[in-house]
Amino acid sequence: MGIAIHAEHLSKEYRLGVINHGMLYKDLQSWVARKLGKVDPHAEMGKDHFADQSDRFWALKDLSFDIQQGDRVGIIGRNGAGKSTLLKILSRITAPTEGVVKVKGRVVSLLEVGTGFHQELTGRENVYLNGAILGMKQRQIKAKLDEIIDFSEIEKFIDTPVKRYSSGMYIRLAFAVAANLDSEILLADEVLAVGDAAFQKKCLGKMDDVSQKEGRTVLFVSHNMTSVKQLCLTGMFLEGGVISAFGAMERVQGEYLGKARNQKSVWDGGAAYQRSTLLKILAFELLDESGRPIDSVVDNHDRVFVRLEFELTQLCSDLTIGFRLFNSSNESIFRSLTTDPKDGAVSEFNVGVNSVTCELPIGYLKSDTYSLNIDASLHMREWIIDPERAKDFSIGFSIVNSTFGPTHSTASLIAPSISWRRS
Repeated sequence: MGIAIHAEHLSKEYRLGVINHGMLYKDLQSWVARKLGKVDPHAEMGKDHFADQSDRFWALKDLSFDIQQGDRVGIIGRNGAGKSTLLKILSRITAPTEGVVKVKGRVVSLLEVGTGFHQELTGRENVYLNGAILGMKQRQIKAKLDEIIDFSEIEKFIDTPVKRYSSGMYIRLAFAVAANLDSEILLADEVLAVGDAAFQKKCLGKMDDVSQKEGRTVLFVSHNMTSVKQLCLTGMFLEGGVISAFGAMERVQGEYLGKARNQKSVWDGGAAYQRSTLLKILAFELLDESGRPIDSVVDNHDRVFVRLEFELTQLCSDLTIGFRLFNSSNESIFRSLTTDPKDGAVSEFNVGVNSVTCELPIGYLKSDTYSLNIDASLHMREWIIDPERAKDFSIGFSIVNSTFGPTHSTASLIAPSISWRRS
């Protein structure tokens, strides 16, 4: 099939808070040195080349790889690993600081909702605009137009300016354009998280089809391990701007989850913002059935418990404390507070240290990456933990080998009840 993308010693540096050296000739010397593959004469001497400095940050560090034509590559890694930066370089949105990248064929990218759309133009006009950018003739775009509109499912609004579209309508049209216009390489960066479940499934099927039937190369960035594994044959695990693993998707995903297993799902007591001094969080962790802290990768056959320990400075009868559960798309899918249970509820807490525990409904969750945020307030009066900053208290975990409801009866479609107890 041949090589679709070839990268050699690819690196990207960002200068933080600095636009240039302050002198044109120094900027030109640095630019010429990079083009000739020489050391920047104005770089600090005696430091590791890729070491982060106060005004410099390396998003990618010396990446070399080949991607075959027709391959489906899943790019995974934690936030800040360099995934989006890599796709922006491949899309020619930004240039690498060092190294070279060669791309064979036309590239269409879905990096952010609405990227490449002109706000004042209608959906139909934006289809023609995107096709023209790819070098297609008007008759070629017209031949594809009905297929694009049908796939996007927004025929009623196709002649409405896209500035009036919702984010869901944006991504429907953007994906329909990217998947159906003529190109050899498709890049998608977590954008499917915006769409509904049915459309996500439709998009994954379309990416699989264009790769297998049309020989197009697909690069897919996502935190949803189920979708990545379903679509991709090859995996790339980025960690701190370097390639930690590259090869068969199952092996790469195993290495990624293996790294996660070494990161305990325990809140580290860090700098979350609390609006009130009434309560101080002391511990927020996941425990197994024996009460021991667990790894952050669990099977949905496991029993997993959430434990909260906090210090109360005064008595209050309307304290509500618990957690919110978010999936990899940052959607809040479950919430539980100590005031929820009707029988045996923990209604009052003591001044001083308190500890409560409840079991997570793991059997109801699919394979994915999740996070738990602390939720605490004085009921209908005051937030104790700022909900906008609650992620500072987050603990994360991933569920693997999940089949919906295997440990529950046929009534498992009913939302589970949560029982809190003092611990």
